[in-house]
Amino acid sequence: MNQDQVLRHLRRANAVALRAASMGRHPFGALLVAPDGETVLAEQGNIDTVNHAESTLARQAADNWPGEYLGRCTLVTTFEPCAMCTGTVYWANIGRIVYGASEEALLALTGSHPENPTLSLPCRDVLARGQKPIDVIGPVAELDDELLAPHRGFWARR
Repeated sequence: MNQDQVLRHLRRANAVALRAASMGRHPFGALLVAPDGETVLAEQGNIDTVNHAESTLARQAADNWPGEYLGRCTLVTTFEPCAMCTGTVYWANIGRIVYGASEEALLALTGSHPENPTLSLPCRDVLARGQKPIDVIGPVAELDDELLAPHRGFWARR
């Protein structure tokens, strides 16, 4: 996936996050991108504290495509996936994760909010414990302002 594709897909994932927020959900969004780096196979906004955009999308992907195919796909998400989501991506056999903003940046915005108790466990650390390689691209600093914007003030209003 080239840099233009990364930026375009992250912006689309952010549009999904904004749609989730407009429905009263947490502003996170994820896409599943085909091996060609262009085709968006599925998109998912956050549902609730347990059904994150990334884990929900990864489970749906595992239900609909064979692991060999998913191994060539990319999950694009607005923020670094948490340990639960990273594990789900791993078990679904999705071969690459692209994320926009880091979990540390999210923690700076959410603080100790009970609806988003972040873990200080980078996705790369979770994947390093696995038996198969999953490529990770992120954070993408040039989109920080765009990706952080939906979270500014959101958590204080909850």
